[in-house]
Amino acid sequence: MRILLTGSAGFIGFHTAKALLERGDEVIGFDNFNDYYDPKLKEARNKILRQYKNFRLVRGDLKDKKSLKKAFDLMGAGPDTRVCHLAAQAGVRHSIEHPEMFLEDNIAGFGNIIDLAKERKVGGFIYASSSSVYGDSKISPLSEDLNTDAQASLYGMTKKANELQASVYHHLFGLHCTGLRFFTVYGPWGRPDMALYLFTDWIVKDKPMKIFGGGKMRRDFTYIDDIVAGVVAALDKNYPCEVFNLGGDKTEELMDYVKIIEQCLGKEGRKEFLPMQPGDVVQTSANVDKARKMLGYDPKTQIREGIPQFIAWYKEYHNIA
Repeated sequence: MRILLTGSAGFIGFHTAKALLERGDEVIGFDNFNDYYDPKLKEARNKILRQYKNFRLVRGDLKDKKSLKKAFDLMGAGPDTRVCHLAAQAGVRHSIEHPEMFLEDNIAGFGNIIDLAKERKVGGFIYASSSSVYGDSKISPLSEDLNTDAQASLYGMTKKANELQASVYHHLFGLHCTGLRFFTVYGPWGRPDMALYLFTDWIVKDKPMKIFGGGKMRRDFTYIDDIVAGVVAALDKNYPCEVFNLGGDKTEELMDYVKIIEQCLGKEGRKEFLPMQPGDVVQTSANVDKARKMLGYDPKTQIREGIPQFIAWYKEYHNIA
């Protein structure tokens, strides 16, 4: 296939692009390399992708239709084309402090790319949603047929808006759209604003670990390789209009997560327990039965195997003996 993949220098986008390139697909990456976190990490990921002959990159912003059109021109049209839209402004807490960025990137930017996908008659449109659309639901596990009208964060609201627009574009224009609700993704090359990277950094640098919710939170942590398998399956299946949970299929205690990090580093961190932050939720737990049945999704990596993989990468990337 020929795939326009947005957010190719991002965490999930990089791993997905690499998997597609290695199986022989043509990937047109699209990324603006913004400074939400250190652009050097994004450039390092992109340097790896540039080694593949079937990879091309367009540096541009979702809000700029001119640069988006250039990427679509490189992909072309036809049934073997796909848009894999993984770019977004991320961060639940960040959305509270900078709502304008989320409205511009996650809603207006999404509108630009899905409209071009419709205009160019792309074969399929696969996009990243989030477990945040469920809000602070007390139901467990969370399944795709639950009501998602009460988000707890602006970030979750933007992802819900994406799902609604995709559904409308399928209804009006017949565009094949698949949304993927990611649950707390972690692994090598991960984002520095995510818990695993932050906890590791704080322990290594002997700084207090900020643990919100008094350490009582529970998460469905999902290893990056399992997420990538789900994204690739969604690209291949290309259903007319669906939404799937992609989770780790096991909910873990946050403090167990911390304990494994400490064991991998051989060092106990100094802990600062803090209240819940606005927009955060106490628990996430994914029901992946639908993805298992329709995508062949089968998450295999638990945190006891996945965290050491991240720690090994972290030490190599930061030149830590």
